[in-house]
Amino acid sequence: MGKRSRQRKKEHQKNSKPGGRDSRDNAGWGAGYADIVKENKLFETYYKELGLVPDGEFDQFMESMREPLPATIRITGYKSHAKEILHCLKNKYFKEIQEVEIDGQKIEAPQPLSWYPDELAWHTNMSRKILRKSPLLEKFHQFLVSETESGNISRQEAVSMIPPLLMKIEPHHKILDMCAAPGSKTAQLIEMLHADMDIPFPEGFVIANDVDNKRCYLLVHQAKRLNSPCIMVVNHDASCIPRLQIDSPDGGKDTLFYDRILCDVPCSGDGTMRKNIDVWKKWTTSNSLHLHGLQIRIAVRGVEQLAVGGRMVYSTCSLNPIEDEAVIATLLEKSEGALELADTSAELPGLKWLPGVSKWKLMTKEGQWYNDWSEVPANRHTQIRPTMFPPTDAEKLAGMKLERCMRILPHHQNTGGFFVAVLVKKAPMPWNRRHPKMRKEQLSSSVAQPEASPVETPLPGLPLEDGEGGEMGVKEEAAEISPKEAEAGDLIKEAKVCGPPPNKKMKLHGFKEDPFVFLTADDPVFPPIESFYDLCPDFPKINVLTRTHEGKKRHLYIVSKELRNVMLNNSERMKVINTGVKVLSRNSDGEEFGCAFRLAQEGIYTLFPYIRSRIISISVEDIKVLLTQENPYLSKLEDAAHQQAKQIGMGSIVLRYQPDNSSSDGPQCPIELCGWRGKTSIRAFVPRNERFHYLRMLGVEVFRDKQGQGPGTRDGEEKVDGEEKVEVKVDGEEKVEVKVEVKMEVEEVVNDGEEGVETENGIKDGSIKDELKEVKIEATST
Repeated sequence: MGKRSRQRKKEHQKNSKPGGRDSRDNAGWGAGYADIVKENKLFETYYKELGLVPDGEFDQFMESMREPLPATIRITGYKSHAKEILHCLKNKYFKEIQEVEIDGQKIEAPQPLSWYPDELAWHTNMSRKILRKSPLLEKFHQFLVSETESGNISRQEAVSMIPPLLMKIEPHHKILDMCAAPGSKTAQLIEMLHADMDIPFPEGFVIANDVDNKRCYLLVHQAKRLNSPCIMVVNHDASCIPRLQIDSPDGGKDTLFYDRILCDVPCSGDGTMRKNIDVWKKWTTSNSLHLHGLQIRIAVRGVEQLAVGGRMVYSTCSLNPIEDEAVIATLLEKSEGALELADTSAELPGLKWLPGVSKWKLMTKEGQWYNDWSEVPANRHTQIRPTMFPPTDAEKLAGMKLERCMRILPHHQNTGGFFVAVLVKKAPMPWNRRHPKMRKEQLSSSVAQPEASPVETPLPGLPLEDGEGGEMGVKEEAAEISPKEAEAGDLIKEAKVCGPPPNKKMKLHGFKEDPFVFLTADDPVFPPIESFYDLCPDFPKINVLTRTHEGKKRHLYIVSKELRNVMLNNSERMKVINTGVKVLSRNSDGEEFGCAFRLAQEGIYTLFPYIRSRIISISVEDIKVLLTQENPYLSKLEDAAHQQAKQIGMGSIVLRYQPDNSSSDGPQCPIELCGWRGKTSIRAFVPRNERFHYLRMLGVEVFRDKQGQGPGTRDGEEKVDGEEKVEVKVDGEEKVEVKVEVKMEVEEVVNDGEEGVETENGIKDGSIKDELKEVKIEATST
């Protein structure tokens, strides 16, 4: 052991508590950061001098930055279950905790975010420590964990919810999320696409990208909770994300331009000091200087791929104008009128924000200030760039309307710090619509010049006018060159025209994924499935895919028509990590009943509109029986469901609950559950957290007894391949003690044995392809 290691060990032992647990458990919200002092003189000097905080509010601003960030939750808005969850929260859990006192401090009742639509986002002053450790809040904590894992609730910082709301998503929009991990904003985008749950396949889609391969698997974990066929996760550097091709209606090829782009770029993160405590000691003005160029390159690549008339939201969790207004001003200046800032002042009523600034200056970490580029010495020109300063032309600066940018300060509404700007594209970018300069005049007679197009179709690999290479240049892949462009390029080469070297073919680095294999409409796997479930003739069979070329197909996934179009045309230039939703899984027992595939709960809301048989209509009481008993006899169902079940042969089934509009009893939204009709019994194939979710919707309280956990499990975790006790209280009266047997079925490896990213529940995203936790609940009277 080295000297430093021994020293750290001594310090650790010195600071540790007698019980073997160190000061982390007692550090409250900033667990593990007790030794970090929330002071940074350079930070205070910088922001005080910039004057971003209104007069007389700076002390309040700094005091707020040192306070812990409120816990914030968002109810997913695309499911019809959202209102039921909101009703459950407001009328049960929030009422129970508002009178609770912990350590002499009264817990404040959670409050809705005033600016978030339909009361679907709430915040509370409860810290993570209080939520996790207080027995009085244990039921509320279990509710949050369970509903989060099933995708019905997202724990997300309040200001992080703003960019998707400003994008004005509609179900037909093609959306690109350029820097998507960890995925909370991506989840919002997916929800907005599925605003109408009666449409299983919205016309639009979300392509979520991240440069870090391991973070992509965290993104997959987030997206899969929403069970959408309209999401694709890809792994690319956002600053040179490839331009994609799609089939056009006339049979040709078109370039894919996005209706909406979210450009939430990497930043210094000084707006996150309330939750990322280590930013206090790491913050310096150099951080923003190093990131400025990358932020411009990502933003430029975004506006290049934005459709004319589309919106791009640029956002950072930094308050620094070098990362905020300076990037926006650079984009507007280079666009020559093709971009403009949208006026969003009326779009989120109730949100407090400050307008963007048009004057700022720059400071080095040594404390040296520069007001404009002319003051910067030559030896700093590599670190400090002209684009970091405001435009010198006053008229041009006024025309940019930088005041339309939004800066959110922490002390105004008890949030983190944030910056948002909404850009609208009015015309193609100037470097995409110009004709390339050519050295020989006579070349114009031999090379047909392409006509100006309403969309951007630049000639890849050709020099740009006015020296616009560098950061503002267009990096295109060789695969994007059309036959006509290639022919023109050959003529240019023959004429010996000066130009950049030919583009190299893009290399896809990182882990190798299993293939995505689309099935043909006449694939032999379909007839038994179509016959068994009586699928509608318009079921999109060509949208079904598997993850293997050889052997038996274990799982069938489905994607939307538009995503299939993207995948088939771009397999060589795009690294797809995950896409589609699982709708069917192979079940060997099913072969003897006529179909080797059972329905998967993940994709039931996508597949159900096409299923015309093997459906049993169930009541609220039937759902309670199915979700609290293991393999109940058919006779346990109410008469109507019992008669339907007797008419159906053995095998996979759909259990459907339809709300009674004339009665307020029971959930007011439809519920579809996958089940299995046995010889004399029936059961629901529903993952654990969804099972608990539906029970709560029916007024059945579910609470896991920690004493039932084994010694090897952490607080709040279930035992795997074991048993735990679950207390179920039905309608507030009858108590049933339930034994829950949790089984995990681990399926094939995604990425050839590479390790994935370990998540909070100990499961490594990427190391297993799919997890299916089946819960058997056996009721015993007490």
